[in-house]
Amino acid sequence: MVIASLNPPQTKLKFPKKHNHFGYSDFFRLDSDRGTLTDWNGSQNFLTSEDFILGLIEGLEEEVGEASAAVMYTVGCEWGKRDSFLFEKWFEQEYGRSIRQVNLMFLLETWWWPYISQGWGRWDVDLSDRQQGFMFINLYDSALARTLGDVGKPVCHLYAGLFAGFFTELVKKQLSCIEIQCYSMGENYCKFLLGGQDRINAASFWLNEGATAKDITQRLRDGD
Repeated sequence: MVIASLNPPQTKLKFPKKHNHFGYSDFFRLDSDRGTLTDWNGSQNFLTSEDFILGLIEGLEEEVGEASAAVMYTVGCEWGKRDSFLFEKWFEQEYGRSIRQVNLMFLLETWWWPYISQGWGRWDVDLSDRQQGFMFINLYDSALARTLGDVGKPVCHLYAGLFAGFFTELVKKQLSCIEIQCYSMGENYCKFLLGGQDRINAASFWLNEGATAKDITQRLRDGD
């Protein structure tokens, strides 16, 4: 998350309109004297270990039990909402255009690129069902699922909240999100459903009844 607006990498100072900042030396700036790590957009970053992530999740579960999933989702949702405002600001500064004036997939890939560089994993977004009121997001190398390993249940509630919060602000319509497939369930990647609360409730019910992501996808597309 953004902690403060600090000095950007030297590459940005020299080439403020450079967009292909895909190298770590371009995207990040380490200030050894101040002990800060800032990214291309001037946000402060922190380096953490998998032990930190594991301790955070297990500590939360110990404190609030099963409610930990809801807490992580809520935190992610607030994070996504705040990040949407920051994203709109830095996008317009860098590209000189409103987020409403560009191709949607370009917009989404631009938003997610910092997360890839920060270790949150790669993604792809399936917009083919957008006219039906829902969409799917596939996430590869989830920081949470990769750390926890195969525990037999979805664990990426923070991501679900992040997607819900960001897209809610992007489309100016209340959206919710649920993980219907997780690396921590022995799958190859994580899969999220984003849509209105009625569809999320239906997916949650089917998931609890033992439905797979493929089953849920088909039921939604069939209008169940």
